[in-house]
Amino acid sequence: MKLACRIRMQSQFALASVPSSTTVLGPNLATCDLLKRTTTRAGSRLPLLQRISSRTWSVALLYLLLDVVAWMVIYGGFGWIRQAVFSTTPFQFIFVNLIELAVVVQALYIIGAYDRNTDQRSLPYTAEHILAIAAAAAFSALLVYSAATFDQTMKPSRGALLLKFLTFLPISLLYRRSIQSHLAATFANEMFLVIGSGEAAARFYESYKNSPNCQQVHFVDVGNGRAGLPIAGAGSPIIEGDLAEKLENLSRSYSGIILAEEPKSLSTELLERLVRAQFQQVRVYTLESFYETHWRYVPLDVIDLVWPLQGGFQLARIGPYHYLKRLFDLIMATTALVVCAPLLAFVALLIWLESGGPIIFRQQRIARGGGTFTMFKFRTMADRGDAREDIYTRQNDPRVTSVGHWLRLLRLDELPQLVNVIKGDMSLIGPRAEWVKCAQRYEKAIPFYHFRHLVNPGITGWAQVNYRYGESDEDTIEKLKYDLYYIRHYSLKLDAMIVLKTIHVMLFGKGR
Repeated sequence: MKLACRIRMQSQFALASVPSSTTVLGPNLATCDLLKRTTTRAGSRLPLLQRISSRTWSVALLYLLLDVVAWMVIYGGFGWIRQAVFSTTPFQFIFVNLIELAVVVQALYIIGAYDRNTDQRSLPYTAEHILAIAAAAAFSALLVYSAATFDQTMKPSRGALLLKFLTFLPISLLYRRSIQSHLAATFANEMFLVIGSGEAAARFYESYKNSPNCQQVHFVDVGNGRAGLPIAGAGSPIIEGDLAEKLENLSRSYSGIILAEEPKSLSTELLERLVRAQFQQVRVYTLESFYETHWRYVPLDVIDLVWPLQGGFQLARIGPYHYLKRLFDLIMATTALVVCAPLLAFVALLIWLESGGPIIFRQQRIARGGGTFTMFKFRTMADRGDAREDIYTRQNDPRVTSVGHWLRLLRLDELPQLVNVIKGDMSLIGPRAEWVKCAQRYEKAIPFYHFRHLVNPGITGWAQVNYRYGESDEDTIEKLKYDLYYIRHYSLKLDAMIVLKTIHVMLFGKGR
């Protein structure tokens, strides 16, 4: 689809050679045009959907209300059918309902099911939705049956509990897909006003045209000096002028403003106008906040050396979650080692039968704060020590053994790292533990790479579940953007999201 969109984009831009106040659409034009035609056929649905989608909280509230209504209808139906074996008092009936509903809502919130920017029609989201409901069912069962041990009058039915979640799953997916299809048509009619015409704005355009966003983007020059010129060379949108006039029509024309200029270069009057717009009309994004909100990574060109000193960092102080996460790491790693002991032994046997020893691969990796530790993994490559010609593992790498290929695909090669987690060298979730030789090279070549060492490295992480396995320095830079997002938004919600995405990656064999 991206190829088709780009072809369409080029043809549209070729028609923009005649000077005009009409701005050029952003990426995904073919898709956007289709959405607009769908909206036209939909008739009167668009005005209502535009009103709903104009504010983020409206879309979230709509999904929440539908979830609550759907769950109450399903729960009430099963409760009425099997009340004799489900609960003995109205209080128990309501108590169990509220527990399960709260768990369902929290699970869906974690995967972004209430975020209008989440593409809820995609296959990855569908898989995450299924995993979230499954996790909610398991956790609800744990809570309900724990409560039943203290109240012998409670008689929760395992069959009823399972059927409720199985019924809610397709229904909640169905109305989300339907609403998302209609809302996507309104997104195609939305516009972002980008204030800026310099290098930062040009880099933003390059990122935007490769993104899934379907909204139009209008670039405007603060001083009109570059008005009429393309923002990023031939075939890119034409920069406009008349910023003051556009700011007067914000509520009617634009759903958001993106500031692609240094605030110190703007006049006090303009900054005050943007502040009023933020609180009264439309949301105003800095480049960093737009990237984080819509694409969930931090671009390297908009941060500086004092970036970790800014407000909003969850890890700035060692709070309760830091200790809770460490306790969770200990419990889960120890439990996983015990449960997976037969699997560990089987994998070790396969490696030994194929290529002999050593079975465990040891390597010095960078720890939190820049120290080092010895990391353990199952060996997946021919034993050549650290004297490898290529520091990257590439697609169809001849050094990877047959058993190693499957271990990497299923992420089973990382199971011995559970020992590192118990020792405190690593966490279950965090940036990838990097080889010392690689880290030394990256710190010299990649700006802000050392920020990765502000938290413990992890077996899985935000970069690992959002970006492919690194094969170049460029891939390392892209993964660093996701690592920086994790560092800034270090929280229980983000860790839970990573867990679900990791399960998705393992089930669908996306490791390497």
